[in-house]
Amino acid sequence: MKHIILRNRVLLASLLVLNLLMATRVILSRSVHPLLKRSPPFPHFAPKRFPKSHPCPLWSPSFSFCLATPHKPTTPTIPSSLSTRSCSSLSATAMAASAAADEALAANPLLQDFDFPPFDVVDAQHVRPGIRALLKKLEGDLEELERTVEPTWTKLVVPLEKIFDRLSVVWGLVNHLKAVKDSSELRSAIEEVQPEKVKFELRLRQSKPIYNAFKAIRESPDWQTLSDARKRIVEAQIKEAVLSGVSLEDDKRDEFNKIEQELERLSQKFSDNVLDATKKFEKLITDKNEIEGLPATALGMAAQTAVSKGHENANAENGPWIITLDGPSFLSVMQHARNRALREEIYRAYVARASSGDLDNTAIIDSILKLRLEKAKLLNYNNYAEVSMATKMATVEKAEELLEKLRSASWDAAVQDMEDLKNFSKSQDAPEADDLNHWDTSFWSERLRESKFDINEEELRPYFSLPKVMDGLFRLANMLFGIDIEPADGLAPVWNNDVTFYRIKDSSGSPIAYFYFDPYTRPSEKRGGAWMDEVLARSHVLSRDGTSARLPVAHMVCNQSPPVGNKPSLMTFREVETVFHEFGHALQHMLTKQDEGLVAGIRGIEWDAVELPSQFMENWCYHRDTLMSIAKHYETGETLPEETFLKLLAAKTFRAGSLSLRQIRFASVDLKLHTDYVPGGAESIFDVDCRVSERTQVIPPLPEDRFLCGFSHIFAGGYAAGYYSYKWAEVLSADAFSAFEDAGLDNSKAVKETGNKFRETILALGGGKAPLEVFVEFRGREPSPEPLLRHNGLLATASVISSRKRSVRDSVYAFRFGIPS
Repeated sequence: MKHIILRNRVLLASLLVLNLLMATRVILSRSVHPLLKRSPPFPHFAPKRFPKSHPCPLWSPSFSFCLATPHKPTTPTIPSSLSTRSCSSLSATAMAASAAADEALAANPLLQDFDFPPFDVVDAQHVRPGIRALLKKLEGDLEELERTVEPTWTKLVVPLEKIFDRLSVVWGLVNHLKAVKDSSELRSAIEEVQPEKVKFELRLRQSKPIYNAFKAIRESPDWQTLSDARKRIVEAQIKEAVLSGVSLEDDKRDEFNKIEQELERLSQKFSDNVLDATKKFEKLITDKNEIEGLPATALGMAAQTAVSKGHENANAENGPWIITLDGPSFLSVMQHARNRALREEIYRAYVARASSGDLDNTAIIDSILKLRLEKAKLLNYNNYAEVSMATKMATVEKAEELLEKLRSASWDAAVQDMEDLKNFSKSQDAPEADDLNHWDTSFWSERLRESKFDINEEELRPYFSLPKVMDGLFRLANMLFGIDIEPADGLAPVWNNDVTFYRIKDSSGSPIAYFYFDPYTRPSEKRGGAWMDEVLARSHVLSRDGTSARLPVAHMVCNQSPPVGNKPSLMTFREVETVFHEFGHALQHMLTKQDEGLVAGIRGIEWDAVELPSQFMENWCYHRDTLMSIAKHYETGETLPEETFLKLLAAKTFRAGSLSLRQIRFASVDLKLHTDYVPGGAESIFDVDCRVSERTQVIPPLPEDRFLCGFSHIFAGGYAAGYYSYKWAEVLSADAFSAFEDAGLDNSKAVKETGNKFRETILALGGGKAPLEVFVEFRGREPSPEPLLRHNGLLATASVISSRKRSVRDSVYAFRFGIPS
């Protein structure tokens, strides 16, 4: 027995020495990272199928050992008689703990070399160690780049793109899961590592060796030989570095970095508060009379929500029902509930979201605006709007000019819209007819639309089942852009069983892109709204084989009504438009032919041009052949009647003035808050909104309206001093669609030719060319706002426009797009 113990102790001592030698060897080798597999996370070929994501590890076991940073243990007081045995025991314990940490890190799905992100297995427990290990690795890569950088493409841009892309892909994975599969554990983990991620990003953007190398490229004799895309990359990187504080002195740069960290934290907190406030509100209804007027789909959804909240026997017919502030639930009440008191209660709750108690965003907004102004001053700008416009097509003046021209063109029509509602509600003996308020307009608008056009939104739902809509959308994409889209479920892991994965192929049958589609609302874990984002960008640098570019991958997320019972998801026409909109974004990302990864797809495109393809695609919802191809009754297969299509077409401009003013209000208050608002001054943020609303709302907002507390676009998204982009890009998209009108929408050959031209310019060139130049290449001229006003019924007839074309352009609608110098 003693021999066995002695032999074990000798063996243990040998292992300890060997372990120390191995650790020393690995630490010394870290500067060149010989053990890291830097294969990019997507191949040019179709990868193998797998039910779960278990790809090979990005980190080798020996390398990950040196990444583990356990806390130094406190040395305990050990009796001398036990010291030898206890030290051996402690060493063995430390070794076991280190090995366990090493094994966990090696198995962390965030640190894998994957073809598609492992959405199915990433959990909150992976975030802290995974992101920290990644940041440590990328920090080493950055140090190596700074040490060896030269003003050449291969010595500067190639390694920089690899660093940027890896962080973008992994952080994008985590952030996406928070948006679609939120939990307190995931939220906490992200909050903890986010400052470390921001610190690294600042370090990267403020790197003077990299900044100086880009400037050297721009000043070199070879500058004129670079492609447009490469010139755009260089210019963008220089501008981004300056806007990130690279030129600031040490003390000012420290102040700048503190501001950036705090802005990131506040933005995340703002978003969390909106989500929590939305989830917090629930109204249980047991008396069906209280929700008279709600259509069957809304009742089914409300009953389904009740079941999920513990009311096991809830059903559409007998309830109980739960109303929430989630989009589909809120809108169904606003548009259809005859109970005016219920509409008022739900409306007031909606515009007061995140404005009280622990979830109050008011102080957060003031802090965000204060810090953005301080940031602008540090960068020698007058206000934050100027900082925002530095990377956009517009200037502050150009944006304000466009908004005012659209406002003046929309105002009279909006006033008439309200008069029409008053007159109609009075004809229906509505007691509120002489005192219509915000909770009345949507309800009476729907009734007027039904009366005027004989269209009932709910009666249209059976014609717009999600499978039929997607089939028709894909046929349209084939006609316009020559692509085929097919389901590829099982090829990539997904985060929810409702998610479908698709493959896009070109005319030769070769895959050129992939995308995920997550269509349904999940109020308990998924944030509201609809969005598209990149998962992976097209890139030659990140090619698997060194020849074919890595293919782009996108995700589309909506929050439409889910299937109820045995019925498929039956969509409102607005939900159909939303799917087309997000698909337009996805197309620009996926159909890019740009191989320079930093400007491929939606990367590098000025923010106020990025909505062009999305809003362009919405126009096809009113194209007869397209609409008839998607509008098939889910039970009978019957096509939407011709007269109903004509009514939909006639209703397209219904209340266009009011809808236009709504967007102009949002855009205008955004600009005002980021130009002349003084945080902490005599005027509050809500005073600014009221001042803007006097010129953009026919009915003034309620004194207690706090919609700004839920305005995530500008306080938790990328639209700060940029919400005007929706109207700016709407001008571009309407004019782009008018090219198809000019060619003849009934001329299939001309439509295909124009579609191919749209693909080869707007969709293919990405951020590799200035958006105005891309538009001119497609359209043959600069954009005009006339098509937008005409499409919205805010201009005279086309014949009148034609006869007065010069005077119109020279006066009311005179507007010229330009890129600020």
